Amino acid sequence: MIRMLAAITLIAFGSAATAQVTGTIDREHPVLRATAIVTGDLVRIGDLVDHAGIVANVPIFRAPDLGATGTVSADAVIDAVRPHALIGLNTAGLNEVVVTRASRPIAAKEIEIRLAQALATKYDLGKADDVQLAFDRELRTLNVDPGARGAVRIDGISYDARNGRFDATLDYPTGAASRGSLRITGRATAMVETVALARALARGETVKQDDVITQRRARSEVNGPALTDVNQAIGLAARRALSTDRPLRAADLMKPQLVQRNETVTLIYRVPGIMLTVRGKAAEGGAEGDVVTVLNEQTKRPVQGVVTGSGQVVVGSAAPRLAANIEPGNSR
Repeated sequence: MIRMLAAITLIAFGSAATAQVTGTIDREHPVLRATAIVTGDLVRIGDLVDHAGIVANVPIFRAPDLGATGTVSADAVIDAVRPHALIGLNTAGLNEVVVTRASRPIAAKEIEIRLAQALATKYDLGKADDVQLAFDRELRTLNVDPGARGAVRIDGISYDARNGRFDATLDYPTGAASRGSLRITGRATAMVETVALARALARGETVKQDDVITQRRARSEVNGPALTDVNQAIGLAARRALSTDRPLRAADLMKPQLVQRNETVTLIYRVPGIMLTVRGKAAEGGAEGDVVTVLNEQTKRPVQGVVTGSGQVVVGSAAPRLAANIEPGNSR
């Protein structure tokens, strides 16, 4: 009875041990990966196959370029590992493996910003954000070794203000202790934010909110101090006929004229508790706050007053003389 129990125990133990060993073998069986990321020039067996064992570090393919992705067929992997005694490779139903070469990208935008900063600082082109660059060749992202450390530097730069041409040498990290250089040429334009008209205006026409827009223009195209904020123009009037093809300047605008030359206006004289009015004819035009000459139509004498509204002039020091000539029947 004891021998029988011992036999049963041995059989059970052996079966469990066999199952454990079999499970271990299954888990460590070489299996093809669906994707792989490599960090060097070569693709090794262990990059493509899990549980590759002692041959994991054996190189079998060249890696894609830095930052690039490629594919290798499952059949090609099988053929490449066969000489290295990797038996029983399980392809897991895959037809190919996607391989990516790891990199540290230096974006084209980062390079452009560095160039704009260098040009703006060295050649007084205004803010770096206002320097517009056009490159002779398309500026691409630089992919360098993942271990590359350090920032992009401008090693040298020249600029011709006559035609906007620039020539620069870029110094950038390529590896843990190495750097590379790249020559970049193109054209740089200093831009400014300006205010322009959305429609043409006649002389004296008042600028409304919908009449003005902002535009970025080359600084060389802007003659004189151009307006930079639409609020600087809204509510003012065109000093002359204005078109839409150029930036607005302060000299192009004026306060809107509330009194026109030869216009019939109301002359106002005020004293505490009394306001006297009389008609007059403006000898000149004027905006709010301007002092203009007005012909009193009753006395036929010119007086001066301040424009306070549309067709309205308040008489100051001349008011008493004006009031003396106003008949009670003509006041209101």
